[in-house]
Amino acid sequence: MRRREFLKTALVGAVAGAVKIDGNTILAADKGAEAQTPNDLVAVMGGEPVELYRKGIEAMGGMKRFVKKGQKVVVKPNIGWDKTPEYGANTNPLLVGEIVKDCLKAGAAEVVVFDHTCDEWEGCYKNSGIAEAAEKAGAKVAYGHDEKYYKEVELPLAVNMKKAKIHEAIINCDVWINVPVLKNHGGAKMTISMKNYMGIVWDRGYLHKHNLQQCIADATTYEKRPVLNIVDAYRIMTQNGPKGKTTNDVQLAKAIFMSTDIVAVDTAATKFFSQYKEMSPENLPYLSMAQNVKVGTMDINSLKVERIKL
Repeated sequence: MRRREFLKTALVGAVAGAVKIDGNTILAADKGAEAQTPNDLVAVMGGEPVELYRKGIEAMGGMKRFVKKGQKVVVKPNIGWDKTPEYGANTNPLLVGEIVKDCLKAGAAEVVVFDHTCDEWEGCYKNSGIAEAAEKAGAKVAYGHDEKYYKEVELPLAVNMKKAKIHEAIINCDVWINVPVLKNHGGAKMTISMKNYMGIVWDRGYLHKHNLQQCIADATTYEKRPVLNIVDAYRIMTQNGPKGKTTNDVQLAKAIFMSTDIVAVDTAATKFFSQYKEMSPENLPYLSMAQNVKVGTMDINSLKVERIKL
């Protein structure tokens, strides 16, 4: 994909006062106080997973903006399926490993990686490559296959799902980083950051039976929200999601999106996805539902955004 197409469609509309700098990035025109304000949303395209991440986290202000010395950190990827990386069903293991390393470099006391998998957990952890990558990077790999790992919490801002059993790793950590993969989903329409919450909840059946879209939005009202959402759009599954059938379901998009705002990053990622298969944020109900309870905003133009082409 050409740079012009990416800038036009990945994040539609320019931030007020934005100007082109060096042919690679778009930054705020004001070099004064505005230039010191951290970015709310960063989109990077055109590199390999580690390269995309490094450029993106730099533009977000570095990992030390989000992780402080001595903190217990959870990195929550999508490890839902017993599939190898080329299928795009799970978060890229190279990305997960690099995030873990960066958290530890920022001073984290420990980093935990886990997911409540859909397929049998041992196969998911192994064949996704994520368990190996996380452990090599210095993380502790936790498990999510047993109800004993979950504790019930109240969700007072929720509309349908007023209670949920949340994984203890999330409850006990100081901060967590949400690292989904961008892909098509037959039931929820899209899997991105908000949908990735289903991997921290025990009773996923409840969500499916009580308006899945609303329950996805409800889950994100849990008081301990991710300090950063990093959307892996290196490989994107455009059909037959969430598991996929063959590698023909996958497009090599080579992109990453990062934001402190979970609704904004999912809105941006959906716009990007629409280049490969028709999908509008307005047709993804859980986005507006989360916006309605003030979890985040779909109005990307109200945020400070940086777009980078490698």
